[in-house]
Amino acid sequence: MKPVLKHLMLLASLAASSAHAAEYRTVLPKQSAISFETRQMGVPVAGGFKRFTTQMVFDPARPEAASARIEIDLASIDAGSVEADEESAGKLWFNRSVYPKAVFTSSQIRALGGNRYEMRGTLTLKGKSRELIMPVSYVPGKTAATFNGAFTLKRLDFGIGEGMWADVATVANEVQVKFRIAASGK
Repeated sequence: MKPVLKHLMLLASLAASSAHAAEYRTVLPKQSAISFETRQMGVPVAGGFKRFTTQMVFDPARPEAASARIEIDLASIDAGSVEADEESAGKLWFNRSVYPKAVFTSSQIRALGGNRYEMRGTLTLKGKSRELIMPVSYVPGKTAATFNGAFTLKRLDFGIGEGMWADVATVANEVQVKFRIAASGK
């Protein structure tokens, strides 16, 4: 093959691959969700948050340049009952009058292969900040991509459920948090 033809084919293949790459920045709130599950007296209790904002930048060709920030409106909790939602507002739980939001800010995203990533960052909740490492999967689509992740939060590390609620036999210390963030390249 002549060198000029070889170079043209290489350029064409590079252009084709970059045409399929997308940088995801526009979050689709109606297709996104944050949920949690814990145990109360051994019984699973599921819930979620109805309002949160996400700012993100992700290019699968450059995951090391990615970033994410999620702010959760703690007043939007759905803990399974009106009583549980109201109880979560108090000083022993979220103390929402002082700390109305939980905020996660990424610091590093590392590719693991096969559309799997490790996201590191800081979660600030009830005035306490802790480093988190969580696995995230990337599922590309025709018009949008989905980012699915999960991690275990230890509620007592953040002072969530203090006083009489600190007994882990009553309410487990481990809270499984899951998220699905949908985003388009627009």
